[in-house]
Amino acid sequence: MSKWIRLALGAVVFALTAPGQAQAALEKAQVHIAVGGKSAFYYLPLTIAEQLGYFKAEGLDVTISDFAGGSTALRAVVGGSADVVSGAYEHTISLQGKKQFFQAFVLQGRLPQISMGVATAKAASYKSPKDLKGMKIGVSAPGSSTNNLVNQMLGKEGLKPTDVSIVGVGTGAGAIAAIKSGQIDAISNTDPVMTKLEQDGAVKIIADTRTFKGTNAIWGAPLPAGCLYAPIEFVKKNPNTVQALTNAIVRADKWLATATPQDILKTVPETYLLGDKALYLFSYGKIKEALSLDGSISDTGAKATLKALAAFDPQIKPAEIKLDQTYTNDFVKKANAKYK
Repeated sequence: MSKWIRLALGAVVFALTAPGQAQAALEKAQVHIAVGGKSAFYYLPLTIAEQLGYFKAEGLDVTISDFAGGSTALRAVVGGSADVVSGAYEHTISLQGKKQFFQAFVLQGRLPQISMGVATAKAASYKSPKDLKGMKIGVSAPGSSTNNLVNQMLGKEGLKPTDVSIVGVGTGAGAIAAIKSGQIDAISNTDPVMTKLEQDGAVKIIADTRTFKGTNAIWGAPLPAGCLYAPIEFVKKNPNTVQALTNAIVRADKWLATATPQDILKTVPETYLLGDKALYLFSYGKIKEALSLDGSISDTGAKATLKALAAFDPQIKPAEIKLDQTYTNDFVKKANAKYK
């Protein structure tokens, strides 16, 4: 009998200590993530991972700080006040052009999910991107991916970024107010903001990357979008921590692939809904195909992103960019093996 008691006690001790041992394996259990516009669908997997406790399940104590846009979130990591960025993949390429090396390690969105619209008052005179010249254009934050869509539209017609005035308006109610009050003439932003403006008749959509068709029309290929990325040295020094973060996001990606709209309504914070549940669900329907299914970044998408950025950013010289350093799928492969 004493033998069985010892075995039983041993099992209890193991059960009590195993979680602590798993957490101790993390090089950094407390992780600070900076995100630009957390309530946007662009970062929905991040919110799902947080709300459903997926980070905690991996032994992580995650703090998420929300900023006006991806470029300001990035500055928090560059400045050392945050560890990881939840932002656009394209920034890893732009940063390398400035000799700053960051690496994306798990994808949240396989399409940019950004739309651009001209204020209804200006819509009658708009015929092509040439007509953007001289306009005040709202973006989440200057230098963010919403700004890059503007640059791409301008470049198609031989215009320069300096031919317009860029205004940071965030990704929430402030962005809606800016276009409706006439503070800006056009806007490049994410959902649910853009769908709200469409439904209210406040804008005429002139570019849409919420679908494969719309993305291909503008960029020529699907571009990887929202992801988690960090300084490449952080990734190298903290592989177990990065794996845990990846596991949580991949798990969220997979949850979203089968979740119903009602499941999402029950999970996201009430403030995300902009006071209109029906609008939120309608917006989700528009961007659903843009969400990543498994967290992986495609080689084709990375190459297309480099080509697109080089078209309007003189600091990016494709021959000098080491594209394989801007992303890795090593952690994603392990996460998908764990969460099938």
